[in-house]
Amino acid sequence: MGNDESKIRKVSLKPESSSARNWKPSFNPWLIASAVMLATFMEVLDTSVANVALPHIAGNLSASTDESTWVLTSYLVSNAIILPATNWLGHYFGRKRFLIVCIAIFTLSSAFCGAATSLGMLLLARVLQGAGGGALQPIAQAVLLESFPAEKRGSAMAVYGLGIVVAPIIGPTLGGWITDNYSWRWIFYINVPVGILAVLMVNSFVEDPPYIKNQRPGRIDYIGFGLMAVGLAALQIVFDKGQEDDWFSSSFIIRATLIAVIALAAFIIWELRSKEPIVNLRVLANRNFAVGTALIAAMGVVLYGTIALLPLFLQTLLGYPALESGLAVSPRGIGAVISMIIVGRLVGKIDGRYLIMFGFALVGFSTYLLADINLQISLSSIVWPQILSGLAIGFVFVPLTVMATVTLTNE
Repeated sequence: MGNDESKIRKVSLKPESSSARNWKPSFNPWLIASAVMLATFMEVLDTSVANVALPHIAGNLSASTDESTWVLTSYLVSNAIILPATNWLGHYFGRKRFLIVCIAIFTLSSAFCGAATSLGMLLLARVLQGAGGGALQPIAQAVLLESFPAEKRGSAMAVYGLGIVVAPIIGPTLGGWITDNYSWRWIFYINVPVGILAVLMVNSFVEDPPYIKNQRPGRIDYIGFGLMAVGLAALQIVFDKGQEDDWFSSSFIIRATLIAVIALAAFIIWELRSKEPIVNLRVLANRNFAVGTALIAAMGVVLYGTIALLPLFLQTLLGYPALESGLAVSPRGIGAVISMIIVGRLVGKIDGRYLIMFGFALVGFSTYLLADINLQISLSSIVWPQILSGLAIGFVFVPLTVMATVTLTNE
């Protein structure tokens, strides 16, 4: 440990390292934040905006409700596969250039989604959309953290959290309103003008810092990328088709599970042994970052699980129209906005661990309240747990993000 610290000190004395450490963006950090958050908000919105439209999409494209859920999962799988490669791709193409290309791909594929004439065409467009959007979240988070001084990162993460958390919450409401009043196709078409504006803003305000310009990307880890893609795709198939095929009673699900386990295990081993891994798993040696990653993953399971399931439950079993099912889920956004504002002021004044503990306690309680829903429930049985869940999100996301990254270098 002592040798490592001395090496770090020696490296930090080099002029190049010093200039990277003291680098400041040319534009106001809040202009930069607005540019990257516009694109990120659009991308995260599309993880949930289609949820309430699935019955309409299925009917219009002559597909079953089960088949239409691939509209959601194909996007998420593609998103998850491209996301870990963001670092290498950003270094290879230049982060600003790569970000602009990703926004352009996302915007064009959104137009193709709206124009789809069959379920297969829609799924292909959603895969392209997920690939384009996969890099937007990590790049936006990195740009925000490096653009703001350390003492203002809590406020920056509160703004980032608003976009990341509120977007999938208002998505069902917006998607329901558009579906009921216009057509499900417009939930994708609305991305086009937003994407164009995002490209113009990123091109104007975002710039690559010195340590991005000076780092060489090296060779891409094709084997690691391939193992990751196969493993994640097989795992998603297991989760998506498991219940439909009665889980491990199906030989198909057993084969997919074996492929997922073998591919992901090989991926971890390969990445730890590779000199130039596509995903640097060694960064998880930082305890704060490792624990933060695990906790935010648990939070994501709860957040996206309920957002995906509740609109379908309300529409297919309780007969709610698309807009009302979206409105039943959206109160989570009210709680999230309130807690983000509060937590943005508390970070740095109160130990972040206490804020995170309180947030997870609220998550547990709100999930417990949803455990008893049945076909005789009233709307309030959905609304109040959603508000509590929204309050919890702010108390978890903001301090957890700051604490997980504060001990990492910008590089």
